[in-house]
Amino acid sequence: MIKKDFQKICNSIADISPFMRFVGVIGESGELLAYKRRSELIPLLDEKNTQFQFSHIAMKKDLEKFFDKSLGEVEFVWEERKKVQTISFAIKKIRVWISIDKKVIRSEMLRIIDSCLPIVKKYS
Repeated sequence: MIKKDFQKICNSIADISPFMRFVGVIGESGELLAYKRRSELIPLLDEKNTQFQFSHIAMKKDLEKFFDKSLGEVEFVWEERKKVQTISFAIKKIRVWISIDKKVIRSEMLRIIDSCLPIVKKYS
């Protein structure tokens, strides 16, 4: 994949719902390859903690490999936190990480996930 593809992924996913705060493509070393952020929002993480979050995603991806043979590869992970919800999707060696407003109800989260899956599979 090329950089233009990473931005296409971000733009396509960000267009799914107005509740998306941030969509980023994270490289295997935790580097941010492309992103789209909802413009009127103040980020919940500062620059340093954002980098820690992306490094954490990359490390977690490496640890998940140990279970792939037994459980199958990770397709997505959905986290509910006190202030935000996140979803991450696997595309080969990279991750697409999405943060979504906390107030979004579960049925909308499921719609978002179902809408993201074809985009992610297109690039997998």
